[in-house]
Amino acid sequence: MRIGILGSGLMGGKLGTILARAGHDVVFSYSRSQKKLERLAREAGDRARVGTPAEAVTDADAVLLAVHWSRVDDVLAQAGSLSRKTLVTCSLPMTKNDSRMVLGLTTSGAEHLAARRRKAHVVSAFSTVPSEVLFAVFEKRKRKTRPDLVFCGNHKAARKIAATLIRDVGFNPVDLGELSAAR
Repeated sequence: MRIGILGSGLMGGKLGTILARAGHDVVFSYSRSQKKLERLAREAGDRARVGTPAEAVTDADAVLLAVHWSRVDDVLAQAGSLSRKTLVTCSLPMTKNDSRMVLGLTTSGAEHLAARRRKAHVVSAFSTVPSEVLFAVFEKRKRKTRPDLVFCGNHKAARKIAATLIRDVGFNPVDLGELSAAR
């Protein structure tokens, strides 16, 4: 599968690296530092490369949105059309200083994204797990019992793609159903 990574922070960097090592073709994008993107791609292996957000999205089967909420508008503007793309988001709707959530009681960040990008198939996943455990979970992915990871979305095929990615990272995917469960 081809995966576009929008974000090079802890989550985007680690998930992109793991997905490349799991056999997916990964395009890292969106960083203040081109050198950081190049380092991530190099460390992830032969299946990873660097591109712009638009290049990361163009041929992607799935796009991982892993940026701070304050940067979502900018990265989505750079990414271009997400029509019929599976957009897996782990971005939580937090204030710029991370002191509180800006959405969550009547809608979630994922629902907000889905309303703004109506033709994208938004799935909320990976927002309930700290980045610090990702490599350890991936290294132990062959175990019979895996840790659960919840996800949700309104599009059945997009949820199936997300479940595959969750499994490839090393978790047991637990489908919560509709995107409203992201609240």
